[in-house]
Amino acid sequence: MLSLSAVGRSHGARNLFADVSLRVVPGDRIALVGPNGAGKTTLLEIISGDQQADAGEVARAKGLRIGFLRQEVADSRGRSVLAEVLADVGGVTELQERLREVEARMAEESDADEQAGLLAEYAWLHDRFEHLGGYGIEPEARRVLGGLGFDDARIDRDVGELSGGWMMRVALARLLLAGPDVLLLDEPTNHLDLASVEWLQTFLCAYGGALVLVSHDRDFINTIATKVVELAGGKAVEYVGDYEAFVTQRELRLSQQVSAARNQQRKIAQTERFIERFRYKASKARQVQSRVKALDKLDRVEVDEDRQRALRFRFPQPPRSGRDVIALDRVVKGYGRHIVYDGLDLTLERGWKVALVGPNGAGKSTLLKLLAGALAPDAGERRLGHNTSVAYFAQHQVDALDLGKTVLGELSAAVDTSKVNPRSMLGSFLFSGEDVDKRVGVLSGGERSRLALAKLLAHPANLLCMDEPTNHLDISSRDVLEDALLAYPGTVVLITHDRHLIRSVADHVVDVRGGQAVIYPGDYEYFLSKTGGGERAAANPDGDAAESREAVKAREGRDAAAKRTEAERRNRVYRATKDLRLKVDAAERDLVAAEAEVAELTKLLADPEVYGAPDRAKELAIRHNAAKDRAASHMDDWERLAGELEAATQLEAIAQNGRARS
Repeated sequence: MLSLSAVGRSHGARNLFADVSLRVVPGDRIALVGPNGAGKTTLLEIISGDQQADAGEVARAKGLRIGFLRQEVADSRGRSVLAEVLADVGGVTELQERLREVEARMAEESDADEQAGLLAEYAWLHDRFEHLGGYGIEPEARRVLGGLGFDDARIDRDVGELSGGWMMRVALARLLLAGPDVLLLDEPTNHLDLASVEWLQTFLCAYGGALVLVSHDRDFINTIATKVVELAGGKAVEYVGDYEAFVTQRELRLSQQVSAARNQQRKIAQTERFIERFRYKASKARQVQSRVKALDKLDRVEVDEDRQRALRFRFPQPPRSGRDVIALDRVVKGYGRHIVYDGLDLTLERGWKVALVGPNGAGKSTLLKLLAGALAPDAGERRLGHNTSVAYFAQHQVDALDLGKTVLGELSAAVDTSKVNPRSMLGSFLFSGEDVDKRVGVLSGGERSRLALAKLLAHPANLLCMDEPTNHLDISSRDVLEDALLAYPGTVVLITHDRHLIRSVADHVVDVRGGQAVIYPGDYEYFLSKTGGGERAAANPDGDAAESREAVKAREGRDAAAKRTEAERRNRVYRATKDLRLKVDAAERDLVAAEAEVAELTKLLADPEVYGAPDRAKELAIRHNAAKDRAASHMDDWERLAGELEAATQLEAIAQNGRARS
C-alpha cells in the first residue's frame, strides 16, 4: 500500500530524522508520537508527497488515494459548509449540478428531437449518480457534520463566516466523507470539544482505510491506535499496541539497552586491559592486534534517552484568597439577539479545580471570559472575593504575542526583571541558547503556546482561567502542566478536550448548557455517573436544555446497540480476512529478514580486508546478488498480498454493509 525506506530529512543544518522506515497496510491505525520539533508533521508531509525526503525512498501503490488534514486550512469563502464538505466526493457534486442543468433544459425545450437527446443524457447521468451513491451522500455529509458539532443553521452558512476552529472541522468532515485509502491526521482533536472527540473516535475505529495520525491526546491514541511509532532523537521506533502498551514496551527496551551497554562496556574494558598488558609482548602480538581490530569494528550499543526534554515549571505561590473566590450574580450576556445567559448564578470556592464541559455553542468560553474579566456582563454582577487575583490563558494570549519581538524581549516586557531572570524562566520552557533570540513570528504553534504559558507565570494569581491550555503541547509537556496544576494551591477553571487532564485534575465539573451552569461536586467520573454518560449521552449540538433521564437512557441503549453492531461487523471482516492478514505479516517478516541480509552483505563487501581475498569477495558477491533477488521476490509477494488484503477487506466490508441493509 505505502512504504518508507531509510527516509531522512533536514531543515538547514539541523537533521530532523534519518533512516526512517515504515510500512502502511490496509487496516493500520498508526499513531506518531514524540516531542515537539521531532519532525512528525514533516514525516506526514513526506508520506503525502507535500515534501520530498533528502534521503531514502517512498513507495506508493498505483492509484493510492491519500487524504491529509493539516494543522492549518485554506480559506474557502463563497460556499456553504455542506457544499464544501461535498466537494471531494468523487464527482457526485458535479453530476448533481449537471442533472439540475439538464432538468432545467428539459422543462424549457419544446423540440422533440432535442427532448429525446436530453432524456437520454439525463438517464445516463441519473444511472451514474445512483451508482456512485449520490442519494446517500448528502445525508451522510449531514451525519458527519452533526458528529463534529454542526447544527442545521451552521451547516448552511458560508464557510468564510466561520472561525478558524470551525473551518478546521469543515476540512476534517470533507476528508472523512471523501474516504481516502490512507488518512493522515495532524492533531485532529485540537479544535474539537469532548463530544466531537468521542464521535470522531467511533468513526475512525470503523474506518475502512488505513490511518496515520499525530496526536498528543493519550486517551484518543489508546482508543484508536494499533501501532505507535515514536519519532525522537532523529530516529523512529515502532511499537505494537496502544499508547499504554508503547510506554511499557519503551521502558523495557530502554532497560534492555542499558543492560546490553553495561555488558558491552565490561567486555570493552577487559579487552583494553588485555591490550594494555600485552601490547609490548612479542608472543602476544597477534592476539593484541586481533583485539585492537575487533574494538575498531565493534558496533557500540546506543542507549536512547529515556526522557525527552520537557517543560520544568511550577505555578508561583499565589496570595491566599477568601473562601468565595468569585461569584456571578444574575448575569446576563448575549451577542446581538442571541442571549447566552439570562440570570446566571455561579459561585466558586478557594482551591477548587473546575472543568467546564458541555456541547458546542452552549457558552463555555463565554463563561470563562466572564469569570476572567475578559468579557463584561450585559447585566448582573461579577464579584471578586477577598484578595482574588486572576490570570487568563486562551488562544487569544497566543495570538496576541508580538511577532516582531524576540522570545527574550517578549517575556522581558511582561516580568519584573529585578525579581525574575527571564533567561532562566525561558530555559524552564525549553528556550535555551540561540532560541531566546528567535523572532516570535518564526516560532511553531507549540513554541508560541509555551511562551504564552511563561508569560502567564510572570504574575502570581490565585484564580487561573485556562481555555485549551494543552493545544500544541506534546504529551510529556502535558504531563508537566498536569503536575503543576495539581500542585497549585489556588483555584483553577479550565476548558479542555483532553479527557486525561480532566480526569487527573478536576475535582468539580460545571455542566454548561441551556443557559445554565450546574456544579457537580466531584471528579469527571462522578459527573459521568450522575448524568448517565455525560458528554456522550447529554451532548446536544443546538445547546438546548439537558434531555430527560429516560431520553438519555433510551439514546444510550441505541448508541450501545449501534456500537455492538459495528463491532460485530468489524470482527466479521477481520475473521474473513484473517488468513490473508497472516500471509501479509509472514511476507513482511520475510522481506525484513531479506533486506537485513542484503544490508549485512553490503557492509561486508565494503570491508577493505575483503579486497585482498578474491575468493572471499567472489563468494560474498554471489551471496549478495542472491540476497537482493530474494528481497525483490519478497517485496513482490508482500505488495501482491497487501493488495489482495486491501481488496478483500473492502469487498467484505461492502458485503457486510449490504447484508446489514437487507
